[in-house]
Amino acid sequence: MNSGSEIWVQVIAALHLLKTDPAGLKGAVFRVRTGPVRDSLAKEIRKLAGPVTRLHPNMSDEQLFGGIDVVATLQSGDLKATKGLFDRHGWFELTMAERCGLHTAARISQALDQRQICSLIVFDEGIDDEKLPDSLKERLAFYFDLSELAYSDTDFPEIETLSEKSQPFTTSQTDIQTLVLLANEFGISSARAPQLALAAAKANAMANGRQELSAEDLEIAVELVYPSRATQIPQKPTPEEPTPEQETQPEQNQDQETSDQDGNDDIELPNELLVDAIRALLPDNFLERLNAASPRITTSGVGFGLQTKSKTRGRPRPPRPDRINGQNRIDIVSTLRSAAPLQTIRKQNNCDARAVVIYPNDIHVKQYETRSERVVIFAVDASGSAALARLSEAKGAVELLLAQAYARRDFVALIAFRNVDAELLLPPTRSLVQTKRRLAELPGGGGTPMANGLRAAGELAIKSASQGKTPLIVVLTDGRANITLDGMPNRAVALEQSGNIGRWISSLGFKSVVLDMGNRSNPALAKVARDMNSLYFPLPRADALRISKTIEAELDR
Repeated sequence: MNSGSEIWVQVIAALHLLKTDPAGLKGAVFRVRTGPVRDSLAKEIRKLAGPVTRLHPNMSDEQLFGGIDVVATLQSGDLKATKGLFDRHGWFELTMAERCGLHTAARISQALDQRQICSLIVFDEGIDDEKLPDSLKERLAFYFDLSELAYSDTDFPEIETLSEKSQPFTTSQTDIQTLVLLANEFGISSARAPQLALAAAKANAMANGRQELSAEDLEIAVELVYPSRATQIPQKPTPEEPTPEQETQPEQNQDQETSDQDGNDDIELPNELLVDAIRALLPDNFLERLNAASPRITTSGVGFGLQTKSKTRGRPRPPRPDRINGQNRIDIVSTLRSAAPLQTIRKQNNCDARAVVIYPNDIHVKQYETRSERVVIFAVDASGSAALARLSEAKGAVELLLAQAYARRDFVALIAFRNVDAELLLPPTRSLVQTKRRLAELPGGGGTPMANGLRAAGELAIKSASQGKTPLIVVLTDGRANITLDGMPNRAVALEQSGNIGRWISSLGFKSVVLDMGNRSNPALAKVARDMNSLYFPLPRADALRISKTIEAELDR
């Protein structure tokens, strides 16, 4: 991994390339929070770009692209438009990009694709898993994580400004194939990555007065574009020993193959030096990040509660045409905007003296979006086997999670299953004190009625959903089920019933997380988790802090 000063040099080099070819490279993403490092970065950007137009993730389409000037249109009878921010020239700067919604990201991406804007600087100020939408990130050539950069690393001699020369430029097919093969080596599936890398190589060559790409241009381009997009580390090929048939192969056949390979000049493997250059820029914990970011079962409602439409309350959404039914609210501005361009024609055909003629199809109503409250249902195994394993660590993990749930204002419910039945120790509540008290009083011992515990959690989830909440079931157990639903000891039947109830929970659409609290992973519990369509985490030798962080990461998705 590069040192801070080397990363800063790459940042400055990327900004210079962006100035050379703003339309081809489109922009850069910087993951950095407010502080001295960001101030130094902003200073360098102002040197190259001058004044920039600042954007906010909650801006409307009318603010970005412009729209109808309702007042001027109604006064003149002719369609009058207002200009949006995207009509300005120069560089643009998007702050707090981690709060950018999918709609706003799509509109900005549209402007980038149509070259309505270029040189977009994005500041990602997110914490942990907060980040800007991938659809916007992949359209910008450069990405730098400056969260660990020190201010002293930015105190570096200035790079000489590259000259901008407009001259004919040629690109060979071999250069394009090299960039495409390199992208494939590092698991980069998007076709935009080779295109952006080619644009970066061209910009570096043109800035240095070259009319064709050199090895230096390709190396700089892939070092700046590919590391942030890599999804795998290419393995170095191991030399294979020749088989006896290959050793006895006639020399003339080998010469013929050599000549055939020499004659095929169209395809060349990427330079190993370029592969090594990209590999050297990958962070030390690259594989751990890949595992953490692997595709998992996620839908809306796990992290923030289900999105529901409302006519009266919540976060505003774009208005839509509709009829007045006594329940919805009229969006006056959108209604006038729809009616304004047609006023001249309507007044000619209408003797009414009204200043504004509005037809029913002009009516636009307001829309809102609300997120339902979330209830986290903890189903804790308090049987004898769990107590012998790590019931105390499970209690500690739940207590840590309770503090996080309290901070998010989530409802928390606690179910304990032991002996022959499951008991609701605490119905959904926001009282942290009550939950801690009930958890501390939870004894351990007896059989493992896992089926009863899952059934109780499912029934409570149904009740919570009927009250407008989004339930999430968190099961902490060692999976050694041995008590059936009717309270009889039978391990095989108990596991079968647990799987059946797990499929019932999955059919209801409820999300769940299963933590294997045993000293070693239990395949039977993993099967139950699959039946529940649940996230399964075997956590042998994990303490309470690690367990809580694992669940917390899934809760925030």
